[in-house]
This record gives sequence, structure tokens and C-alpha cells, in this order.
Amino acid sequence: MIPVCEPVLLGNEKKYVMDCLDTLWISSQGKYVRQFEESFARYCNVTHGVACANGTVGLHMALETMGVGAGDEVIIPDFTIIVTANVVIMAGAKPVLVDVEPDTWCIDPAKIEAAITPRTKAIMVVHMYGHPCDMDPIHQIAKRHGLLVLEDCCESHGATYKGRMTGSLSDIAVFSFYGNKVITSGEGGMLLTDNRAYAQKAATYRDNGFEVPRFLHSVRGMNYRLTNIQAAIGLAQTEKIDFAVARKREIAATYLEHFRDCEHVTLPVERPGCQNVYWMFGILINDSFGRSKDDVIAALKERGVDSRSFFYPMSQQRALRGDDPRLPSLNGTWPVSADLARRGLYLPSGIGLTADQIRFCADTLKSLRR
Repeated sequence: MIPVCEPVLLGNEKKYVMDCLDTLWISSQGKYVRQFEESFARYCNVTHGVACANGTVGLHMALETMGVGAGDEVIIPDFTIIVTANVVIMAGAKPVLVDVEPDTWCIDPAKIEAAITPRTKAIMVVHMYGHPCDMDPIHQIAKRHGLLVLEDCCESHGATYKGRMTGSLSDIAVFSFYGNKVITSGEGGMLLTDNRAYAQKAATYRDNGFEVPRFLHSVRGMNYRLTNIQAAIGLAQTEKIDFAVARKREIAATYLEHFRDCEHVTLPVERPGCQNVYWMFGILINDSFGRSKDDVIAALKERGVDSRSFFYPMSQQRALRGDDPRLPSLNGTWPVSADLARRGLYLPSGIGLTADQIRFCADTLKSLRR
């Protein structure tokens, strides 16, 4: 079975982890946490990095840092992982759903303004599957309405928009370093910002709200810390991130060449001025293919190719239905998001894939057309 994604340890991971074990600095204190924060923030051209346990808690920490709370609304894309909605609800606010663009699969700036109300506090964008959102019009809208902008960069390490790294395009950005990300620390996340006050507030929140004196608290926080061992792996991965990003793009280019003459699938795009990192190589199964997405996924697995369905929209999530006032309104329609869920899947995309494996995956999928 060719897996959808496997982590690849590229360099000093074992050396740095063994240093943690030898020195007994294995918890959330230790030099690798600070070095990882500094190294990754520098890579993204951002001043401050605050490492945390994973991308989910990083997003929650970001919302708390921005002052999002009860009675507020946060605009999010309908097509995303449920984490996007969950963290808004965790912060006490209400997610408001906006449809996405049919080519980039990112939030559609043209549809944001109609979703803004007097209660809107922020716009949370998601750089979907590695393609950056169209940030200029989003910031224009945010400026007109006095809104904050939060980037969910959990899938976009190394992607760029008009020459600028994702993670540097907003008030606060959050990355994930889960095992299937462009670089990984096993589990882990990081909040990035150029705002020193935000960075200090996030660091305090991450550490149970500890201040001086240590056990006298003026703010409520959570234990969202990253261990030194995880940071050691993350630092080693960051040292090789240019290679990882180049491999992701090389893999996508190979897939695109194999599918060049296949009119029965819709391929991912890279808009002018953008660098798509192709976190996962996603495609849409056109109706002319003659088989449903779910049928294709099952048939691929029978032939040794693992794949995954695209995310299901927030508007289709049973967990987001009910009487809780924090739950999103589901009275609208989000046709692009629904279509992506119906037709979308992604193929093996790990940076360890060989050219032969990519060709096998592409040929196997094309052979399934009826």
C-alpha cells in the first residue's frame, strides 16, 4: 500500500532528541523550544513565534489572544476541517460560514462582505491544501470594517502570496506540525505574529497563565505547551524545510504531467503571484469519469493506493447542528463547498514518494474510468 503521507526524517532529528534525553530536558523547558520558535519564525519572515502543543490549540490560543469571545462572530470558510469551527466555538464566539473559490478551494473574498454583521470580530482564512488565499481583498475588507485577520496555515508551510510567506500575511498565523504536514514534530503547532503584545499574551496563555509571582494569576490560561523533544524534531525539520517544500512541488509537477491529458479529473491550480506548496495533491472526480469519488477511493485501495476524501463542509456537519447560539447558521447555501466534498480526493503526497510510485498512483486512477 502506498500511503497518503509518511513523515521523512531528513537530518538532525535523532541527534537533537538524544541531546534532550542525555541532558534530561524532555518537558516544555529546554533550548530546543526557543530555537524552534526562532528558526521557524525567521523562515516565515515574522518576528515572534510561540510554540504550542498542536495546530488546534494554536488557533484557540490565537482567538483568545485577539480578544475573540462571547457574542462575537468569526467568518470562516465552509470548506475546511471542523477544527476551524470548533476553535471559534471554544472561544465562546460563533462561526459564520462563507463559500470558497472553485479553483483555489480557499475562502471567496467576494462573498465575505455580505457575511459581516455588527458582531463580526475577525476573519479566519485557511490556505487550503497548500494554496494561499487571496489576501489583498481580504485585508481591504477587514480594514473597511475594523476586523482582525487570522491565518490558518496548518497546510501551507512554504507557500507564498505575492512573494510573501503564508504566516506573515495577517495579525496572527498558526501552523501545525502533525505527522502529515510539510514538516513535522510528530504533534505540535506554532503561533506567529509581528505584534509583540500578542506574542507575550499568547506565551502567557499557553503556560496556564503563569506570571510573577508564579502561582498568583491575573489571567486564565491553558497548558498548551510543546515539549523540548518535539521542538528538537521540529527544529531539525525546519533546517531542511526548503528541501521539503521543493519536493512537494516536484511531486505535484509530476502528477500534473501524468494527468495532463486526462479531461475526466479537475486538477489543482497555482494562481499567478502565488506559490502552491501542494500539501496534498487534490483532484476532483468529474462526472464524466463514470464513477463516484467514494467508489474511486475504494477501488484505489484495492489496488494498493491509499487516498483520502476532501473535507466535508461545516454546513454538513451534524456536530454543528443544534440550539447552541454559538453554532453557525445553516440557512444559506454553499454550492462550491458541497461540490468539493462530493467530488474531491487527494492522492499519496508524502515527500518520500518515488517517481515510479507517483506514476503508479496516476495510472491506477486513470485506469478506473468507466
